[in-house]
Amino acid sequence: MEKRRLGKSNLRITKVEIGTAPIGSTPEWKVYWGPQDEKVAIKAIQTAIDIGVNWIDTAPFYGWGRAEQIAGKAIRGQRDEVHVFTKCGTIPDGTGGWVEDLKPESMRKQLEESLQRLGTDRVDLYQFHDPDPRTPIEESWREMQHLIDEGKVRYGGLSNHSRKLIARALKVGTVVSSQNQYNPLQRRAESELFPFCLEREIGVLGWVSLSEGVLADNFDINKLDPGDFRRRQMYAQQENRDPEDPAGFPTDRQQSWWDNGSRRHCLGTNASCTHWSDNRSEKRK
Repeated sequence: MEKRRLGKSNLRITKVEIGTAPIGSTPEWKVYWGPQDEKVAIKAIQTAIDIGVNWIDTAPFYGWGRAEQIAGKAIRGQRDEVHVFTKCGTIPDGTGGWVEDLKPESMRKQLEESLQRLGTDRVDLYQFHDPDPRTPIEESWREMQHLIDEGKVRYGGLSNHSRKLIARALKVGTVVSSQNQYNPLQRRAESELFPFCLEREIGVLGWVSLSEGVLADNFDINKLDPGDFRRRQMYAQQENRDPEDPAGFPTDRQQSWWDNGSRRHCLGTNASCTHWSDNRSEKRK
């Protein structure tokens, strides 16, 4: 598979990655993707690695550690064949929801827990999952540099952060990547972030590349589990879908985006816009 350099790092990654949010899903997690089979998930990850996909993106948030545990099982014995990306910052709030915590001591604790679940001694890319409004990003990004210096993290990236926050982090240390919501139906990043990242050689990673599976060839809202959160997704609603298509695909000009937008903006920034997962949809951020 074709590989591209991620930002200013030495990582050369395939244009397609393994996303893991669905496989961590349980009915107790508010972002429920329907029933998941751990054995199928492990086989899917291993199959992706066998055909050449060389990076996996996960997070403690995905099923509160379950996705990391499954990913760890899947890459056991193959750790050097795949780059492991995970995140920090999003933690349970004790009431079934979540809160952002990027205080240095919390970051360090979260990393140790992730390393244990993943069964590894290092993370190739460690990303702030979302901004923490209570902790200055300079303080958090300085701790990221300490973790890199210690060898537990190879590179640091940001997810869902604004240009202003990325610029502040850059004054402390290198930002290798910016992960953002991007697909044919959600394209704000084209004007708000991509030019900024391209100018600064920051790699761009995309999430919900298939709009949570809505754009997948086999998506059918009527086959989703009654508790699946995608039943409430805006683009899955009947008024936003094509009545002539039995599966009800969105009417937006998807092919035009692939021909013009995706190739021009996303792939031009040294990274990937496409996610691959075991249930043929893709990760939810």
